[in-house]
Amino acid sequence: MSQEQNTLNNSPYINRESSLLEFNRRVLAQASNENIPLLERLKYLCISSSNMDEFFEVRLASLLELADDPSAVTKPDGQKPEDVVHCLHNRAHEIVEEQYHTLNNVLIPELDKENIRFIRRNYWSEHQREWIRNYFSESLQPVLSAVGLDPSHPFPKVLNKSLNFIVSLEGQDAFGRSNGLAIVPVPRSLPRIIKLPPEATDGANDFVFLSSILHANVSLLFPGMTVTGCYQFRVTRNTNLFIDEEEVDDLMSALRGELSGRQYGGAIRLEVADNCPMHLIDYLLDRFNLNSESLYKVNGPVNLHRLDAVPGMAKRPDLLFSPYSQRSITANKRPSKNAFKLFTRHKETESLFDKIKQKDILLHHPYDSFNPVIQFLQEAANDPNVLAIRMTLYRTGEDSKIIRALEKAAQNGKEVTAVVELRARFDEDNNIIQATRLQDAGAHVVYGVVGYKTHAKMILVVRREGDKIRHYTHMGTGNYHHITTRFYSDFGMMTANPAIGRDASKIFQQLTSLGDTKNLEVVLQSPFTLKSGMVERIEREAELAKQGKPARIIAKMNGLEEKGIIDALYKASAAGVKIDLIVRGICSLRPGVTSLSENITVTSIIGRFLEHHRIYYFENSGGEPELFCSSADWMRRNLLARVETCFPVLDQDCFQQVYTEGLAIYLEDNTGSWRLQADGSYIPLSDDGKVAFNAQTSLIEKYSK
Repeated sequence: MSQEQNTLNNSPYINRESSLLEFNRRVLAQASNENIPLLERLKYLCISSSNMDEFFEVRLASLLELADDPSAVTKPDGQKPEDVVHCLHNRAHEIVEEQYHTLNNVLIPELDKENIRFIRRNYWSEHQREWIRNYFSESLQPVLSAVGLDPSHPFPKVLNKSLNFIVSLEGQDAFGRSNGLAIVPVPRSLPRIIKLPPEATDGANDFVFLSSILHANVSLLFPGMTVTGCYQFRVTRNTNLFIDEEEVDDLMSALRGELSGRQYGGAIRLEVADNCPMHLIDYLLDRFNLNSESLYKVNGPVNLHRLDAVPGMAKRPDLLFSPYSQRSITANKRPSKNAFKLFTRHKETESLFDKIKQKDILLHHPYDSFNPVIQFLQEAANDPNVLAIRMTLYRTGEDSKIIRALEKAAQNGKEVTAVVELRARFDEDNNIIQATRLQDAGAHVVYGVVGYKTHAKMILVVRREGDKIRHYTHMGTGNYHHITTRFYSDFGMMTANPAIGRDASKIFQQLTSLGDTKNLEVVLQSPFTLKSGMVERIEREAELAKQGKPARIIAKMNGLEEKGIIDALYKASAAGVKIDLIVRGICSLRPGVTSLSENITVTSIIGRFLEHHRIYYFENSGGEPELFCSSADWMRRNLLARVETCFPVLDQDCFQQVYTEGLAIYLEDNTGSWRLQADGSYIPLSDDGKVAFNAQTSLIEKYSK
């Protein structure tokens, strides 16, 4: 065992950041999977690049901050942060090297076979070279500003993850200065890859990299001087926001101030062209106060994520996943009261509230359309019997129909309360805009609780029906985001169950008035009862196993890292409970360890859709089995530092659907599954001669019918 492996494996818990890198290995592996359409494989490469960016600017940045405290240790594995940082850099270097190997030696050759070509400078025809020169002069040069480095032009501020070039020069400029170096920042508005038009090439899908165009024409930016070298580089910065919420009077204003500086946080990583001379690399490392461990030499464009434009520009649907149709659940039609009029063609639409009152409605995204949730809000906005609408908003996306429905409701005189989480990472700007829109429309907007992100997914509609007030509730595992609901797997439930409605009402009171309303009836809530409720049920399964009764736990989530939950699972495993965990990303639990976790398996599903469900099943052979859906993973932040909900699935049909479609079929998957090993690595599951089965594909087929 290497020193690096020993550092990260000498604990009963897998290091969180190490597990995150292993997740990205699994994503990257999809780019080489020949069973996946070729342009989709390119997309997986782009996703892995984006994931690595976030790893450095968030996770590694947090570890470096932690390393400033000599007494700090990582959680839950208890390692010294500086040791972990060293190990993670080594693993990250391996992944980055594999990314560029996949691009240059796998994807580009296979794309070339499909006549999708990335033409390097050395292979440009004279005709192509002329078109590119004109393109540079007309479209690039007017917006490029080269910065010569001298006492009056110090090293410029370099934006986080922006494309830049360091240029070495000989000769003198117009003022007789001989500086030797310049920086050329490239505006983000410029495309990083350009498709050659028919007049410039005979190929239908010929592309050139922006970096190649600039390399070939950079001398035009320095008339009278000789360019002796031009090398791309990119710096990744710490994007964590630092706000002491207890010391600010206006969270929105404080966030606006911090967001403006996010692009200039401390440098974490330097990416540079692999042919850049060492003296220029040392110069850049010194400027960004980085050591050689933070240096990543790359053989290709420094931002692979920008290649995600290629599938759209190539217009080759045969190299993409086949389109699928979302199932649309709409309200049934019922005859108009005037249906006796023989020639009338008008029919009234049954109210969605009537349908929910009759039976809980379960939506399984992305296989089910998100439209019923939008319809739910739109009906509420226009229904004269609706008195109030309350909703949590974590991520909504731009130009959201959800926001428009809430605006309409407020304008129609409904009591609209929106709990907007301004601190949703990388969505802060958009959430500030949406919060302002809702305030302008007359809605009550609150920003949750100081120190606790509001991550719960809830809508509560209060409706007068005769002489009664009824609660209609939507709770879900995913965000109210119209785009991600087409690519993230999530459950959402619309119900008129009185207990769930009362609990949702109490939680909204808690968020808006800060009153103590923790005595919920059926819903578990972070940071109060969710963790203890889960541990209690895990311990109950352990006790049943000790009594010789059947005991089973199946749980599906995005991440598992909370030590108390892991310890309870270890004890349950030792007691004989069969535990199947389906964890897409981070998992700090070590499965299959003798006398610790022999009865635990951990599976990760990587597929066409991002697995986002949070589902918790407890067999409870002493009574009725329990099944919960939740907005919360079994992560410390979700269980102890956020406002989250975990709701029981009480309708028996919904129960069976969630169990089958959310848990059981994933345990049968043998084409998109990876199995976690005790050392923290993952191996792909094979069909072993069985019929190949893919959970996501089976659900697409089922819902398409």
